[in-house]
Amino acid sequence: MDIIKIMPDKEKARSILKMTSLIEERIKIQNRKKMAALIIADYYEMIKELITAILLLDGYKTLSHKDLIDYIGKYHEFSSYEISILDDLRILRNRIAYEGFFVDFSYLDKNEHLFKEIIKKLKDFVNKRV
Repeated sequence: MDIIKIMPDKEKARSILKMTSLIEERIKIQNRKKMAALIIADYYEMIKELITAILLLDGYKTLSHKDLIDYIGKYHEFSSYEISILDDLRILRNRIAYEGFFVDFSYLDKNEHLFKEIIKKLKDFVNKRV
């Protein structure tokens, strides 16, 4: 893992928490069937930013999305199943962002509850520490 030690930064973590709330609002107003791929990318963005906030609170930073996921798997209470979901979501988001990949609505419909559970867990952790 390419993790850099920094001074913990509660203010940045608070700001990230606010930003993820805005992304969450954006998800709610999108056409779910038409925008499934973009909604999935937004869920990934929220998760990535919340993990970044956790690193900031722990006094670390990284530029690698893979290292973000590896970090919470190693140093925080996330199951191997949750980490697997996050890594799959990371790969899917990359396909959406870099290949213009479209995701069928059924994938979002089937997995959205998992994304929301992980987001809630991450938000609760950040909220307890800021």
